Order: sequence, then C-alpha cells, then structure tokens
Amino acid sequence: MSNQSVLNLFDLKGQVALVTGGSRGLGLQMAEALGEAGARIMLSSRKAADLEEAVAHLAARGIEAQWIAADAADEAQARAVVAQTVERLGPIDILVNNAGASWGTPAEDHPIEAWDKVMDLNIRSLFVFAQEVARTCMIPRRSGRIINIASIAGLGGNPSMMKTIAYNTSKGAAVNFTRALAAEWGEYGINVNALAPGFFPSKMTKGLLAAVGAENLAAHAPLRRLGDDEDLKGAVLLFASQAGKHITGQILAVDGGVSCLVGG
Repeated sequence: MSNQSVLNLFDLKGQVALVTGGSRGLGLQMAEALGEAGARIMLSSRKAADLEEAVAHLAARGIEAQWIAADAADEAQARAVVAQTVERLGPIDILVNNAGASWGTPAEDHPIEAWDKVMDLNIRSLFVFAQEVARTCMIPRRSGRIINIASIAGLGGNPSMMKTIAYNTSKGAAVNFTRALAAEWGEYGINVNALAPGFFPSKMTKGLLAAVGAENLAAHAPLRRLGDDEDLKGAVLLFASQAGKHITGQILAVDGGVSCLVGG
C-alpha cells in the first residue's frame, strides 16, 4: 500500500508542463495551478505581448515560466514549440491542449473558411501537439499526462441564441479524440483526459455574456453561478498529478451542473 500523503500525490515538483493558449483566461488559470504545484511552465499562444504579461503574472506568484509565441494551428510551428520546450526545460511531462477559437454564425451562413479555422485550431492542433509530445517525450519515457480542453458545448446542442456549429462540432471531436487516444496510449503509461468547462467569463465568451447577461446564464445553472478564476485549478491538477494516475479517457464537466440538466 502506498505511504504517500494526499498532498504529495498532487506535487508536481521537477515536472515540465506545456500549456497552449496559455497567455490568458482558462489557460493561464491552469498554468497557475500547475505552477503552484511545482511544475515549470512553458506557455504558448500567438501574441508575444500577452505571453510576456502572463509570464510576469506567474513570476509574481513564484512560478517559473517561459513562453514561445506560435500559431498552434500551424503544424510546423506547433512541432517547433515542442522541440523548443524540450530544449529549454527538458522532457515534457504534462501537455495541456487549451488553444482554441470560436465563430458565431448561423449554420446556414457559416463560411467554410471559418469552419476550417476553428477545426484546425480546436481539434487538429490537439492531435499535432499530442503526437509530437508523445513521440519525443512520453512514449520513450513510458509516462505522461495529456489534458485536452473540450467544452460542455461538445456534450450536446446549444441554446437557440448560440450559433456556434463549428465550435460545438470541434469540441465534440475533442471528447472522442480524448477517449480514443487514452485507449491507444494507455500501454505507454500516458493518461489522456479532458476538461469540459461551462460558461467562464473570458475573451471568447465576452460577446455571449453581453448579449444574454451573466446573471441570466448563471440562473440556468444548478449552482446559480458561472465559473471563476479558480474553478479549473483542482480539476487540472487532479488530471496532471499522481492523484489521477488511475484515471484516463474521462471527460470532466466543470460547469456548475449545467450538463446534468435534461437537454443541457
């Protein structure tokens, strides 16, 4: 029987975590959690200025972090991020596949170019990053944690006022991508799980919150609240740490109970 304390199970000291889309919002929140648990952090997103601000934010909390500006939807850039992370910090133990985008247009008018943009970032990049990290770090070492960020939008339909067909489809793909990859890579000691956040105030949800109202959205959740700046921290740490070593292929909704309602 293990003699590790509960707190030791969540300890990430000596580990390296790569967080895509990590310069703000949910990505930065998860980077904070992993860093506070002892991991060294590499953040990646498109804008250098945002990344510099994020690293300063983490440094003020005593977290060691670096950054690489790159477009996660570009295969060559994504693979280069992995190589540079390994070169600068060492082998990657934890990958948080968080980079994503949305597009609000009625399905009948949705531009195919916008569909491709959402799909390339929200699902294709998950595969590219996971493949590269697994091949270079996790499969050779027979260990690793991959955490994909899905959404409750990938678990069902939307309220009628939300016109995000590509986003929902991509997040549904992320759910089954997680399950399939967990089944395939379990033999290598790689745990693959997904978080499915509900409504969190962020740049991506700003328009929806303005149109519908935060109080109105919160009123439809069993807990009568939206997500805040701490609500993903425990979940991502569980999936990233030894505390979650026997959990793989799972989708955890962090949504105040919205997904347990009939019809979502």
